[in-house]
Amino acid sequence: MGGRKKAGQSSGKNGLLARVWKYRTPYLFIAPFFILFLVFQLIPVIWTFVISFADWNGLGSPKWVGLKQYKIMAQDYMFRDAFLNNVWYWIVAVIGVVCISLMIAVCLNSPRLKAKKVFQTISFLPYVCASVAMGLIFMMLFDENAGLINEIIVSLGGKRRAWLGSSQYAKIPVIILFIWRIIPWFTIIIYSGLLNISKEYYEAATVDGASVIQQFWYITIPLLKNILFFCALTVTIDIWKMFNESYTLSGPGTSNTSLFQLVYENGFKSFNLGYASALSVVLIIVLLVISMIQYKLRRSEEGI
Repeated sequence: MGGRKKAGQSSGKNGLLARVWKYRTPYLFIAPFFILFLVFQLIPVIWTFVISFADWNGLGSPKWVGLKQYKIMAQDYMFRDAFLNNVWYWIVAVIGVVCISLMIAVCLNSPRLKAKKVFQTISFLPYVCASVAMGLIFMMLFDENAGLINEIIVSLGGKRRAWLGSSQYAKIPVIILFIWRIIPWFTIIIYSGLLNISKEYYEAATVDGASVIQQFWYITIPLLKNILFFCALTVTIDIWKMFNESYTLSGPGTSNTSLFQLVYENGFKSFNLGYASALSVVLIIVLLVISMIQYKLRRSEEGI
């Protein structure tokens, strides 16, 4: 029995090696991806999880402290503020990006629109601008004393606001910059989806007397559900990784600090890599949970 088992194991290994050797060329082509994924993603994630249980400043040997970092996090008001800020950013960004991108894409797809190439180019320009540079421009736009935004508000009879100097308003410039910067990418995705919708649906709906709004609600939206879900999921991942916007448009204290920014400040300013790793682990878990919930809701809608 033992001899037969060893013979079976040996033949199984030989069969596996034979299959690998047979398809060596395809494996060779996909090998760079897996090597890069292993070195720059999987190993760092595992190392982050390990270091979250230690005190380490990047030099010497880590000092293992168990769940100390997570206990500190539970009592840290900066973590609480950053987490709540990210929840607020997430809700506003998903609704804002998906709705505005959809409206722009519908306008670009309209047969009544003239000079489409010009408007397509203009709508994509924000995406090619450097986020840090645009953050500095937004800082000037939302300046309390000489900013264009306050000048417009005053001209309309309103009062000046200390946008970046007030904990009440500091998140608004950050989320506006984020939405403005990434809208072009999602506009292209939705626009490509609109181009794949057959015009026969709209022609039949027009013959049946459906209005433009009814066609949009009962034809466009259902046929774009998968694309809109993809956009919402991608925006979710992007918003929880947001850094440049909140860093360049920093407000008082932690009024508009993002969770990713808090990881950076603990890891590369305070060199508290153990606590920064614990924050990163929480960020990874949050992204996994939110993505799984969104995916589960989507599959339940389809009856799967």
